[in-house]
Amino acid sequence: MKVVNVHQRLLYASPEKAGALLDALTSPANTLWRGGAWPRMAFDRPLGVGAAGGHGPIRYTVEAYEPGESLRFRFTGPAGFNGWHGLAVLDATAAHCVLEHRIEMTLHGAARLTWPLLYRPMHDALIEDALAAAQATLGNRPRVVPWSPWVRVLRALMAPSARPQPHYPETTHAQ
Repeated sequence: MKVVNVHQRLLYASPEKAGALLDALTSPANTLWRGGAWPRMAFDRPLGVGAAGGHGPIRYTVEAYEPGESLRFRFTGPAGFNGWHGLAVLDATAAHCVLEHRIEMTLHGAARLTWPLLYRPMHDALIEDALAAAQATLGNRPRVVPWSPWVRVLRALMAPSARPQPHYPETTHAQ
């Protein structure tokens, strides 16, 4: 089963400022992939080609990295996720750009069920939260996408430490 999953957000900031969010992804200065609401990204070494890690049960290695422009990760887990996901800053003008997260993979075995039932809804919520965080960090009004009832059920089944919801300046996360 082939999966192409794309999320994009227009950012009113220079491509360089948006690219800095990618470069800080695994550093203490990270504001794109905020901790608390979602498992943080962690790697066995600084962000760069060959770094291995992931977030929660999702495992991957850095396959390509163009500082300030793009990151591409090759899935190593869970079993049945064969492909990649990545983040890229797509140029528009000197004053705005598009931040894109893309998954391209083929599912095998149990992943044909776990992706649509568990991973995709959680992934979509996480990425929409990250894109809203990017907007807020860059001084844009964040477009917060409410979590679906199914995502709220899945999160309620998770460990209590994984339940906090994100907060964006001057915005509340819809329940």
